[in-house]
Amino acid sequence: MTQLDIFSDPICPWCYIGKAHLDRALADHPDHPFRIRWLPFMLNPDMPREGMDRRAYLEQKFGGKQGALRAYTPIAEAAEAAGLPINFEAIERTPSSIDAHRLIHWAELEGAQTAVVSALFRAYFAEGRDIGSHDVLADIADACGMDASVVLRLLATEEDRREIVERDAAARGMGINAVPTFIVARTHAVPGAQPPELWAKVIEELRGMDQRGGAATPV
Repeated sequence: MTQLDIFSDPICPWCYIGKAHLDRALADHPDHPFRIRWLPFMLNPDMPREGMDRRAYLEQKFGGKQGALRAYTPIAEAAEAAGLPINFEAIERTPSSIDAHRLIHWAELEGAQTAVVSALFRAYFAEGRDIGSHDVLADIADACGMDASVVLRLLATEEDRREIVERDAAARGMGINAVPTFIVARTHAVPGAQPPELWAKVIEELRGMDQRGGAATPV
């Protein structure tokens, strides 16, 4: 198997789109060699725990309403091309994503990490749910086969909060400054929401290397 580490944030629309592209390639190549692990990168590491009004956040980040529209038009177009439901109008708040990252971390221990990541993206972008809410996170955990009561108890503590902050800092120390960023075989970085065709090429190259018994050096 080949390790595929994915640095992402569940409030990042390009991560949502990038995952959809990867999912399509994996579905087309069910014998793919990837063992996938999701790692934290916070788009807004200084976001207050309670989050903030989404309109205020976008206008502050992009320099006003027109700047936000310019930034999000290509996102909406890319999501539509990927067949992804995004309901930006339903998103009322931009949350702090640290607790969602804690849930993703715990999900890895239970073999439910990708299911939880998928559910977080769907909850935030398609359903407009506040994934900074502990109740919402516990509901997502329950839907993915985790114990919601345990998740709620953990979220009420500081458990693994420091680890998420440190992993985020380590990612930045590696030179990662935008997500999604995919690390193939712990060596080769593939930045951005790459199309399914690129992933198909990577999979074919990895297959060829496995057959030759060589080291994995895709793209």
